[in-house]
Amino acid sequence: MNAPHPPKVAGIDSTVPAPSHTVAPAPLATGVPAATTGPGALLQDRLAGWVSDLTTLHELTERLARTGSLADALQELGRAGAALVGARRGLVVLEPADGLDPRGTVGLGLGPADLGHLETVPRGSLPYGDLLDTPPGRPGGVTESLHPDLFAEEGLDPRHREVAARLGYAASYAVPLSTESAGRLGAAAWLYDEPAEPVERQRHLVGLYTRYATEHLARLLEVERTRACMATIAEELLPSRLPRVCGMQLAARHRTGPRGGGDWYDALPLPDAALGLAVGSVTGSGPSAVAAMGRLRASLRAYAVMEGEDPVAVLSDLELLLRLTEPARSATALFAFCEPASRKITLAGAGHAPPLLIGERRTEFVETSVSAPLGMLACWEAPSVELYAEPGDTVLLYTDGLLHRTGDPADRAFARLHAAAAGLPRAKRRDPEAIVDHVLRAVLPDGPAGAGGEEDVVLLAARFE
Repeated sequence: MNAPHPPKVAGIDSTVPAPSHTVAPAPLATGVPAATTGPGALLQDRLAGWVSDLTTLHELTERLARTGSLADALQELGRAGAALVGARRGLVVLEPADGLDPRGTVGLGLGPADLGHLETVPRGSLPYGDLLDTPPGRPGGVTESLHPDLFAEEGLDPRHREVAARLGYAASYAVPLSTESAGRLGAAAWLYDEPAEPVERQRHLVGLYTRYATEHLARLLEVERTRACMATIAEELLPSRLPRVCGMQLAARHRTGPRGGGDWYDALPLPDAALGLAVGSVTGSGPSAVAAMGRLRASLRAYAVMEGEDPVAVLSDLELLLRLTEPARSATALFAFCEPASRKITLAGAGHAPPLLIGERRTEFVETSVSAPLGMLACWEAPSVELYAEPGDTVLLYTDGLLHRTGDPADRAFARLHAAAAGLPRAKRRDPEAIVDHVLRAVLPDGPAGAGGEEDVVLLAARFE
């Protein structure tokens, strides 16, 4: 059965089809059988309208459920709500009642400058201001904020009038993002280009949708906070700053995966003006891996101070500690003992990828002995490797996460890393900060998340002057 064309709201066609039960029945034509206009036909019309509404709501909630990040969910909420209420622009304000981060505003059809103009309006005069100031779950609290004709309202704040005229909206409709279980997370508002307001059916649908969306946002918010907490803990367990060493320049980059991984690095001044460089990775992810990483790094620092000139002894002690204290866990590690005055490097690796030597006219992987990771053999030991760097050479240490995030097989990932380092402009080869940034961008062109963005990424560059 064909329903009349949905009416326009604020000059645009609503994307939600209006069911026929919201439209007055057409006058009967002469000769039309009574059976087509009786109570059964009206019931059929209402059922068709309900099915249409449920289908639309199901499609929109399915799209929201597929979002895996808080930012994507906020964007989807703005788009879906605009479709339901027949608006073109809007914004979603994330402002949890507990006062904790993250907080912010996501605009739909509004740029950063537009959102900045809205922030100059007094909070109580904003289209959603009274919703954010209402305690969550309060009986009789504000459940929506409707301004069908802003410029016709008496007592409209002058600054709000000025901003509305600048941005070109004449009406607004806002709802809180609040449920009893999730609490108040914020508010969503949609802006109309002309005086308009959503009909009762549209308000009902957007109310159902935002209640579901609030629960989904609450789950993503918890995940986001957990990830941020894990990233903070991991960063605090790593060096807060790199040491200053005569004859060498250092730079490092650390990108934590979404689950919180166990990749780490260290640069430790040692006796006789030497420097110890280390990178490593602990198996697993989450809080236990981060804690294990902290314990392993602290232990390596102690062993390096005592016997750093012998990297094999350092890693042997580390392997024994790991096997005795955490027998169910393994780790990879690489330790290099650097003597800046002679530019000599003595290094040993346990199941770790070889360093990359980047010079003015050469880019090559350092040949290291093949060895199993720590904790995988009854007794670990492998020969160390010695090499001498030229003035201006940079030794680049990294973890396997850099290679894994490319999504390529191992040989192609190594080739990509070599090509990225070989493609360094000559001017950037003199700056280790520029080297690590260039390699990170070139190896992972889609950003630090890369193709397989679950693992940590660590780069540590040491340039000999």
